[in-house]
Amino acid sequence: MKLGEKLRYLREVEGTLRGLDRELSQLEMARLIEKELGKSISQSYLSQIESGARPHLTNSTRMLLARFFKVHPGYLVDDPEGFQNELISDVGALEDKLDLWLVSGAERFRKDPELHHALLAVARHADSRMCIVLLGTVLENPGLAERLMEVLKPLASARKTRRRS
Repeated sequence: MKLGEKLRYLREVEGTLRGLDRELSQLEMARLIEKELGKSISQSYLSQIESGARPHLTNSTRMLLARFFKVHPGYLVDDPEGFQNELISDVGALEDKLDLWLVSGAERFRKDPELHHALLAVARHADSRMCIVLLGTVLENPGLAERLMEVLKPLASARKTRRRS
């Protein structure tokens, strides 16, 4: 993946994580960086990066964007030819990858508000991996998921029962 594609993807994810239900615009991103990090970056510079007109970042810009998106600075470069991001072994990187995958899934299921919300809630949790493992454990116990839904979400459970009838 090229640097510009990564930046566009991060803007999309960041907008979703901030509850906008859309990507951050380049201008919004520039304003948020200034507000949250006290550093400036222009919208035109971001546009040049995303379009590929500026294929490399200065080290200071790379560090600024990495802080803003909470990614490793090494992510903000073009991937080498043949790079497979599925082979990441760092636990922190796997957690980030899981969160991005969950946010992407939430976007695909935007028309199902409950599922969309649930996927985003897991992605926002500090330990999303643990949430998925917990769900697996709950599902391995017969009837536990249904009982938890009755206790925790009585209205959702009632709607589900009505749909089956």
